[in-house]
Amino acid sequence: ALLAALDEADASGADAVVIAGRPGRFSAGFDLSVMQAGGDGTREMLAAGVDLFLRIYQFPRPVVVACTGHAIAAGAIILMSSDLRVGAAGDFKIGMPELTIGMPLPFFATELMRDRLSKRHLARATLGRMYDPEQAVDVGFLDEVVEADDVVETAIAHARTVGGVGRGALQRTRITTRGAMADSIRTGLVEDLSHFDVEN
Repeated sequence: ALLAALDEADASGADAVVIAGRPGRFSAGFDLSVMQAGGDGTREMLAAGVDLFLRIYQFPRPVVVACTGHAIAAGAIILMSSDLRVGAAGDFKIGMPELTIGMPLPFFATELMRDRLSKRHLARATLGRMYDPEQAVDVGFLDEVVEADDVVETAIAHARTVGGVGRGALQRTRITTRGAMADSIRTGLVEDLSHFDVEN
């Protein structure tokens, strides 16, 4: 559904896109029961997720996220795939906890972490440390934190501002800043997903 919405926004000529979650929860990520089952279902879900992450990462218009609450695992990957990330203040957790529950971090996740997170925090973030919204700004998951009631409005205001960048200029800059990494993720996807072949 998110991919379809992005395609619709692109086709309509939208100047920018805002992705928002419901109050208190931005995204808890992939369906954990499918992930833990392993096999074809896991690989298919991960492949669809990669399609979404790279669509956001290379989207031809600016993508702003209103992180309305918890952003865990794939939820945090959406944050890293986006341009600007506004977080809601509150008792929320943001991060990549896979290793703490015995699951490896896929290559596509670690590549985005290397690209978007602070080097000072990268090792701890890959080990599964979770962060509150204020900490997540320093780590690199978020760009700013505002009151929960203001998070969507603030994201929309940012989208209106950055929506003025030139279309051709942004598309070229997507290639120069993100093209090589996106190509690397796509090239390594089959091998990456092979690590989820064995059912747990």
